[in-house]
Amino acid sequence: MANVAVVGAQWGDEGKGKIVDWLSERADVVVRFQGGHNAGHTLVVDGVTYKLSLLPSGVVRGKLSLIGNGVVVDPWALLSEIEQVRALGVPVSAETLRVSESCALILPLHGELDRAREAAREKSHEGTGKIGTTGRGIGPAYEDKVARRAIRVCDLADGATLEAKVHELLLHHNALRRGFGIEEVDGGKLLAELRALAPKLLPFAEPVWLRLAELKRAGRRILFEGAQGAMLDVDHGTYPFVTSSNTLAAQAALGSGVGPDAVGFVLGICKAYTTRVGAGPFPTELADEIGRGIGERGREFGTVTGRPRRCGWFDAVLVRQAVKLSGIKGLALTKLDVLDGMPSLKVCTAYALQGQLLHHLPAGMGAQAAAKPVYEELEGWKESTRGARSFAELPAAAVKYVKRLEELVECPVALLSTSPAREDTILLRDPFAD
Repeated sequence: MANVAVVGAQWGDEGKGKIVDWLSERADVVVRFQGGHNAGHTLVVDGVTYKLSLLPSGVVRGKLSLIGNGVVVDPWALLSEIEQVRALGVPVSAETLRVSESCALILPLHGELDRAREAAREKSHEGTGKIGTTGRGIGPAYEDKVARRAIRVCDLADGATLEAKVHELLLHHNALRRGFGIEEVDGGKLLAELRALAPKLLPFAEPVWLRLAELKRAGRRILFEGAQGAMLDVDHGTYPFVTSSNTLAAQAALGSGVGPDAVGFVLGICKAYTTRVGAGPFPTELADEIGRGIGERGREFGTVTGRPRRCGWFDAVLVRQAVKLSGIKGLALTKLDVLDGMPSLKVCTAYALQGQLLHHLPAGMGAQAAAKPVYEELEGWKESTRGARSFAELPAAAVKYVKRLEELVECPVALLSTSPAREDTILLRDPFAD
């Protein structure tokens, strides 16, 4: 039985929560390996809706859930989310949830810096320079991690080290805050808050990499859960309109502390159309009634922020690129039912740029913004696909649409989702059996 890594194949919000929940029933452990509480997964289980930001989706199923070292953790947000899930009847304890002692912490100063920067970008570029972050401090926290000044979970257990690291951190941040005209952080107050936090967070802490090594040796099935999507990867996405971590499947190993051989089957999640939250290039965006209609039928609002998502036609160029970058072996195609009733559909097969035809998204910021989609038109279907649980239940035109997408992205569809309910899933290839 293979371990499985679930990653987004577009700009995030592809429906990973449902797919991970569906797969977690067969897994022994679910690991979150990157991002912060800027990502969100929505799960519908027995009629109850769970909106998760930091907790791995497996926690709802009572599976051992691990937060790997690649995640930046807002400890107050994590503890609040634990209480929210408990209030819905899900028991969360140190027996079911473990957090890597190496995780860098997101502090209130990170969110304040994040929001100050976005405000400055908007003012200096008349709004066009905004990245479109959630303002939750994820980028600044990753900056501190890379600059080797981050406060990590393990530091909460060592009073002397914690005090020294707070002092070092504020040497940097208070200088920045003076530049932005923000009141400086009181080091004593921050230190007291962290010391009060320690006994609440430390019971969940452990060397997650060691736990995973033991689980792997015992032959347990591991599900690696990604956040965001391939086109938000800090190296391979639509830079600078990206997140601050690596979102591709290779990060599953680095961000959880296992060797690359442990990852196994890579399942890429993508919608039957395309969406994006925040600023940045979006070649197939539909700023018209069709786009608004897709958004309304698909209930396209961010799990974390509630922001309406930008909607457009399926971009086969982007998904094909994600397939190659992440080594995706099978796709989970979600929200096919949102396209029900449309007389015709378009799929982007290439980009036109300065008289050239491109079959990949260029790296340059200007080139990405200027790339124009080249479309292929396909027949739509009038019948409903919602709730279908076998390929035979789908309209012929819907089957042709799925098959054409497989050809264009050069990857087979392994799972097909036809509603938010976990049971409304068509299994074409079992990732765990690969």
